[in-house]
Amino acid sequence: MLKWALIFFIISIVAGFFGFSGVSAAAAGIARVLFFIFLALVVVFLVIAVATGAMVF
Repeated sequence: MLKWALIFFIISIVAGFFGFSGVSAAAAGIARVLFFIFLALVVVFLVIAVATGAMVF
């Protein structure tokens, strides 16, 4: 999911560079949503790992 967020971020930068502001804003919005979903999943899985004692360092 983080990979897709980075892809949409790069699409947003390239579209903004070429003047496609609508496409750039849409791609940036998608990238932001995917990044926050990724962060939420990381936190959920970290809490589950700590709760079950599956943390291995």
